[in-house]
Amino acid sequence: MAGRLLVVGTPIGNLGDLTPRAAEALRTADLVAAEDTRMAQRLLAHIGARRPVVSYNDHSPPGRTAELLERLGRGETIALTTDAGMPGVSDPGPRLVESARAAGAAIEVVPGPSAVTAALAASGVEALGFVFGGFLPPRPASARRTALQRLVDASGSAGLPLVLFEAPHRAGALLAELEGLVPESRVAACRELTKLHEEVLIGTPAEVRAALATPRGELTFVVSRIPTAAAAGGSLDVDALVAAADAAGLPPRSVVELLRAAGIPRRAAYRAGGKREVTGR
Repeated sequence: MAGRLLVVGTPIGNLGDLTPRAAEALRTADLVAAEDTRMAQRLLAHIGARRPVVSYNDHSPPGRTAELLERLGRGETIALTTDAGMPGVSDPGPRLVESARAAGAAIEVVPGPSAVTAALAASGVEALGFVFGGFLPPRPASARRTALQRLVDASGSAGLPLVLFEAPHRAGALLAELEGLVPESRVAACRELTKLHEEVLIGTPAEVRAALATPRGELTFVVSRIPTAAAAGGSLDVDALVAAADAAGLPPRSVVELLRAAGIPRRAAYRAGGKREVTGR
């Protein structure tokens, strides 16, 4: 197959972040396959180009992938874009990339802005890597809770921050869920990144939820200082640990210190120790 599929990263807000290489890819492509044709037309207008645009997303007709593969087979160049950021990163695109590669087309990635790395940079978290969760399933609630618990456990076990995307109308619920799982974690809520009203709020889940009144636009959350998977609600039996400490004759303050050393958040350690009238700082 002589065609080329260009996977083009686009700005996450500020159109000035469109790279020269990305602009050239859009100008010279035979066709732009876009998550939203209106956003693609806006980008093309920004660079003064006019190219054919077709929609490509989860709601596209079943035969759309085959149509694009046929055009690649004729030797055309197709630029794949999403509304913002990199195609395939919590956005449409992987299916077309996989199909085009299987068909023998050349795949070229034109890197661009990413809300993930922008939020990590803005959060000020020092880490060797991160756990990327993207969007949690919106429903049912049980699947959402299970997915969040697994991500929190993975992040805590690896000692790496967790990066999540969320829609504005579900942001408060996500923070409430984090408050229940990891109340003393550090959350950086990043909204409107690279735009005029960019905002980064940092604090515990409860503090950020109180400050984040009515957010607009999708948010990127960076959650750090997550305890181990056991502390986040996994396999550690706190009651059994407290009972064992009691049987060993440990004083109340030592019980709290033991729970904290096991990765239990401070408030949870005091609550568990409170069954034995534990007090402490």
